[in-house]
Amino acid sequence: MIEKYSMLFLYLGVLIALSIVASRRVKDIKGYITGNKTLGYWVAAFSAQATGESAWLLLGVTGMGAMVGFSAYWVVVGEMFGVAVAWFFMAERYKKLTDHYDSITMTDYLVSRFKVTNHTLRLVASISLAIFILIYISAQIDATGSAFERFLAWDYHTGAIVGFLIVVVYSVIGGFIAVAWTDMFQGAVMVLSLVALPLVAYLMLGPDDHVYDTLSSIDPGLVNMWGNGGLTPMNFAIVLGMMLIGLGFLGSPQVFARFLAIKDVEEIRRGRWVALAFTFLVDASAVSIGVLGRYLFTEAGTDPTDVLGNGAQNVLPTLVEYVFPLILVGLYVAAVLSAIMSTVSSLLIVAAGSITHDIYRKIFNAELEGEKSAKFSRWLTVTFAVLALAIALIVSFISPSRTIFWFVIFGWSGIAATFCPMVIMSLFWKGFTARGAIASMISGFLMTILAKFVFSEMDGIGDYFVAMETMPPAFLFSFVVGYIVSILNPDPELSENYSDDLKAIEKRGD
Repeated sequence: MIEKYSMLFLYLGVLIALSIVASRRVKDIKGYITGNKTLGYWVAAFSAQATGESAWLLLGVTGMGAMVGFSAYWVVVGEMFGVAVAWFFMAERYKKLTDHYDSITMTDYLVSRFKVTNHTLRLVASISLAIFILIYISAQIDATGSAFERFLAWDYHTGAIVGFLIVVVYSVIGGFIAVAWTDMFQGAVMVLSLVALPLVAYLMLGPDDHVYDTLSSIDPGLVNMWGNGGLTPMNFAIVLGMMLIGLGFLGSPQVFARFLAIKDVEEIRRGRWVALAFTFLVDASAVSIGVLGRYLFTEAGTDPTDVLGNGAQNVLPTLVEYVFPLILVGLYVAAVLSAIMSTVSSLLIVAAGSITHDIYRKIFNAELEGEKSAKFSRWLTVTFAVLALAIALIVSFISPSRTIFWFVIFGWSGIAATFCPMVIMSLFWKGFTARGAIASMISGFLMTILAKFVFSEMDGIGDYFVAMETMPPAFLFSFVVGYIVSILNPDPELSENYSDDLKAIEKRGD
């Protein structure tokens, strides 16, 4: 056990050291929530992708690979698509516009983009973001408790609380720049750990091991890219749901905060390739871990949940302990914590910054500046973390059969459906209006909840909503509503103003 703890303490020591160094750069609210827009491409790319992956990757996607086999690779396809579109087609324009508007949050950008003078847009964006961020963070804290429970045999609640305390400490100390630097370190740990595990496990197999044939004998559906039964309407819905998870990269505030904070457009052009490589390596490796775990630890007639836990989410720690000596198991504790904490820390800073800057400063106290604004954000960071911990503990009591994958996906889907369609239209459609943006956010927010808790229970169509989860219908509904409202309530002056903004940023160049 000492071997596990030694690696863990080394990992935590690096995090705290990075946060202390970063804290010296935090002088005001801009420094706390954007790092004064100084990120290089390596840090920005690793931070964006580590934030986007979270616990669902190491515990959820690995478990999915074990449960459904080859069809889980559709997640990799969807993630690659989402990351490519975000970095190649959206990031540059978003960076140029946020610099042009002197924005330090996504809400700042929206207010300037739509030239609004009231606070409706600001309140809808900030409150919606805060609610789903709380859900998303609570899912990560839940995963922290599960990770400590499985790897170190801790009580679940103790693990959740300890993980919560760790991430709060380094987030509060160093703000956004600490989060970005620690994300870089944590992302490197994730890549190293995830790529090494399936590679070493596969190399350990002997000449008599036939993975494809054995998996087919366990369950033919494991080696079919469409799942058990081949291409059916239900399997298509399941695959569609897995592929469209990547839509969350197309405007989620916690991801786009890296585009806002990167030093310049040239760094984006360099970082896009790093982001793509990172995504492919960690996602493909995660699914492969699950597939190999199913091959090694189950046989025909075996329920994988009996061997690998609920949703097979224990497949990674089981495979780690099978392949590596005890000293390296500690590295995988750090890898799981890296996936979780990189996401939690980013979300905490985004939420605290949004409430501090977009609501409190802009509506109630315009004189909040300098170190006072940074201090206020730090207190809000702690508050959000405590609320998220409470939600995680409550969910653990009322839903003991939950899976980490789908708990996380609900939060991810809510943020994506609320913001991504609106961000896409705000960047590429000059006819998009403030009313359309508000309607898009509200409809995405509500449809996420309805799809999860109402439509999924309906006879006939309910099974398809369960199969797709909440992302596709909520995302589409948000897009359509935003478009229709803008068409019905055109704003020619706003359209002309946005055209002028685009001409200004292109004329200035980079």
